[in-house]
Amino acid sequence: MKKLLGRLSFTISILLMAFAASGQAQTPTPTPAAADDGEVIKVESRLIVVPAAVTDAAGEPVLGLNKESFSIQEAGKPQIIEAVSSADQVPLEIALLFDVSATTSPMYKFQQETAAKFLAQVMRPEDRAAVFSIGDTPVLIHGRDTAQASAAAIRSIQPTKQYTAFYDTVAAAVDYLKKNAPETSRRVIVVISDGEDTNSERIAKAISELYRTIGKKIDKIDSKTLRKMTADSRDNAAKKERARVLKKLQDADTVFYSINPAGSSYELNTISIFGQENMANFAEDTGGTAFLPKFQPVDTDNALANDLNMKRNAKVLDRIFTQLTNELRSQYLIQFYSEGEFPLGSYVKLAVKLTAPAGRTLRARQGYYVK
Repeated sequence: MKKLLGRLSFTISILLMAFAASGQAQTPTPTPAAADDGEVIKVESRLIVVPAAVTDAAGEPVLGLNKESFSIQEAGKPQIIEAVSSADQVPLEIALLFDVSATTSPMYKFQQETAAKFLAQVMRPEDRAAVFSIGDTPVLIHGRDTAQASAAAIRSIQPTKQYTAFYDTVAAAVDYLKKNAPETSRRVIVVISDGEDTNSERIAKAISELYRTIGKKIDKIDSKTLRKMTADSRDNAAKKERARVLKKLQDADTVFYSINPAGSSYELNTISIFGQENMANFAEDTGGTAFLPKFQPVDTDNALANDLNMKRNAKVLDRIFTQLTNELRSQYLIQFYSEGEFPLGSYVKLAVKLTAPAGRTLRARQGYYVK
């Protein structure tokens, strides 16, 4: 960025030429010297907001940190932190996304109840939550409201056998928060899903385009080859969707958290693995967490074992929501002015660290896209 004095000199020269060209008689007056009051004037700078959560070894929130507690680099260059706002100073805006597909049904009711309890624990009177269902299309079940009203909305959602439009629903939630949440709020998306996508618009369109291209030749293609072609088309579209949705999350300064009810069974197929990778990628890049609990089976032929495993799983899920509550309560918004010159739309890496990291865990946004 050009130095301030150079910018002022150039501006004054332009003004003098403009007055001369206007034909009006102007008496030159001495330019007063700039007051040296120590104030730094930011010219052509961009304010960057970086969400960061800090917990101790026990998973409890670390409170009372300030701008001296953090350091931040942008594209490898140290930056001056202008301000740090703590969780108790900034309202929380949550979009909770609940998967209604059959893949999450064994513990469905308990997931609902635990999610409702989570909102009651983490939300204060000034906080708001919105509830979406992840089905064959994104559905806003209940707009931003208090913890009590949002919890009731969660309990009202019924499971279905629908396909899942995972990417479309996350994108819809991001757009909703960006449009409705106050600029000064902390924006968070909490997803209860396996991350699998079978019906997002761009993925369905890619598969449809594949079949349109094949046309009448489809009768000459064996089923194994056709399945592979379909899988490849779906995977390519899914990779593009992953990049698109991550960019939307970053642009909206939204932190992503997820809880995968599939547990360790997510490794059963490539779609499930890719789904968990999606959520882990979104969480890591935005400063959130992708929880993958080790649930025990609750749909076996042994009713007694199912009941015992349900209780064990209940404790696991309760611990996860407690950790999530602690992370949200320990969240800070780190602000700095970027003077770096980066191409529009490019991704800029960030590196946030604690000046006293011993015994503490930091989760922070990993970068942003230049707007």
